[in-house]
Amino acid sequence: MADTISFAATSARHGLPLIFPGQVQKEFFVNEAHALIDALLHPVLLGTATSPPSNMQDGDCWIVGAGATGEWAGRANMLACRQAGTWLYAKPCEGLKAYDRKTGQELRYSNGRWSGAVAVTKVQGGATVDAEARSAIAGLIAALTHAGILPAADQAA
Repeated sequence: MADTISFAATSARHGLPLIFPGQVQKEFFVNEAHALIDALLHPVLLGTATSPPSNMQDGDCWIVGAGATGEWAGRANMLACRQAGTWLYAKPCEGLKAYDRKTGQELRYSNGRWSGAVAVTKVQGGATVDAEARSAIAGLIAALTHAGILPAADQAA
């Protein structure tokens, strides 16, 4: 699973291997498809990195960062998921969502990159200060941050 494998027929969105009638070694194709489904179905990420972590475990999943080295070289923006003691790479499709455990927010793959919501700063300034409006806005920002829709201000990139 560590090397990119080219299958004769794959599904359109995620490249899951398809089985032909009478095909030999069907278990190889089915197991590869199951591993990809396991990686892509509601992915939970440990973050973004440019090289594999030293303390990896099966089930760990990362976004491969730009300029990746070692085993991850040439796989920028792909998901690198640890399966059966090796790395399984999955190319994200447009609109794929993943939960980043490190930041506590949902990321979305769009236009060739991963992105999340941008932190909103506290309202400041203005000619007329409305304390009630500012309090309401602060409450909305806090609720959206707590729900994981917006990142905490200290986690903004």
